[in-house]
Amino acid sequence: MKLDNRRTITVGFAFLAISAFWQVYDNIIPLILKYFFNIGDTLSGGIMALDNIFALIMLPIFGAWSDKVSSKRGKRTPFIFVGTIIAAAAMLLLPYSANSRNLVLFIAALFVTLLAMGTFRSPAVSLMPDVTPKPLRSKANAIINLMGALGIIVALGLIMLLVGDGRTPNYEPLFIAIAVIMLLSLVVILTRVDENKFVAERIAKEKEWGIEDEEEITDESGRASLPKPVKRSLVFLLLSVALWYMAYNAVTTAFSKYATEMWGMEGGGFAGALMVASIGALISFIPVGIISSKLGRKKVILFGVALLAVSFFCGFLFRTPNFGINIVFLLVGMAWAAINVNSYPMVVEMCKGSDIGKFTGTYYTFSMAAQVMTPILSGFFLEHVGYWTLFPYAAVFSVLAFFTMLNVKHGDSKPEAPKDKLEAFDVDD
Repeated sequence: MKLDNRRTITVGFAFLAISAFWQVYDNIIPLILKYFFNIGDTLSGGIMALDNIFALIMLPIFGAWSDKVSSKRGKRTPFIFVGTIIAAAAMLLLPYSANSRNLVLFIAALFVTLLAMGTFRSPAVSLMPDVTPKPLRSKANAIINLMGALGIIVALGLIMLLVGDGRTPNYEPLFIAIAVIMLLSLVVILTRVDENKFVAERIAKEKEWGIEDEEEITDESGRASLPKPVKRSLVFLLLSVALWYMAYNAVTTAFSKYATEMWGMEGGGFAGALMVASIGALISFIPVGIISSKLGRKKVILFGVALLAVSFFCGFLFRTPNFGINIVFLLVGMAWAAINVNSYPMVVEMCKGSDIGKFTGTYYTFSMAAQVMTPILSGFFLEHVGYWTLFPYAAVFSVLAFFTMLNVKHGDSKPEAPKDKLEAFDVDD
């Protein structure tokens, strides 16, 4: 069994664009709300949760909808095209409205941007399992996350390069750069991804290898459902997803404000630590994919969640920024890689190929529900208890995720490990 790395990298451009956008959104929008519009942390957390509220509703709908689409461009590509175009246009109004202190225009532009992003996120993520045989999805997801990490690193680099000093800099060059990245990634998808052909080849390979979907049974009404043991594992896995997103998203959403308030950083200085985390993930994705093929997905996820909890606790110990915080964020990135490479493949491993979009939407329902709650809940603690609560908050939810993950018994496919580890980097067809 050999993964087509070149194809996976091409498909990953959609995730690169998505990741670049959300990195800027998570780090810059809270600063705009606080310093351009003087909005408090609790209300700011509620506004920051809007994307997740939209996603909670839209991702399952558009994921399942894309399952049913049949076009010359495939199931997912039409959604990626329309959503990217609208999002790239609408997001350019965000810095303009911030500079003009026009809150109504800012919120309107934010709504349109978030709605557009919600239309194509599930279809874009579903592309990987659509074109990748089941046993190879952890390795493929490692490459997809690698592309996402590249998008994050580019976005953080642009923040450091294009964001000036002070608490109310001009963010227009940054948002223009991100829009260009999204449009260039769309061009790659449109010109290099033949979705229908790739899906047909994946189905043929699975038949050749004798791979079957999870056993499907029907309920009294005749609707398909999972066997009870599989469903139980799926529930615990989705709970785990929610819990570790409660932890991780609290830090990524509030760290720019934390660094400003606790450490006195201004401008884009906070992006350095987040870039280190992205580098930690970047260098970990491929090794994690290889290790997962030997040890299994569940064990690697448990290690990642435990490392995440320890790292967040260590972050709490720093009262001033120094080199040590970079080590902490490097470990956070490595832990997040161990989790993300394996969690989504475990979910889609439990479904039939025709339901990938639906299960992708279900996965995002839980991750987004967590990201709806955690900016508000953590924002409440930041505003009313103190900014020092950020890292303990994240550590507690990481520990809870570890215990729920212990109850997951399915979706832990163990593909044959490559004889030569360099095979993971082979891009030949």
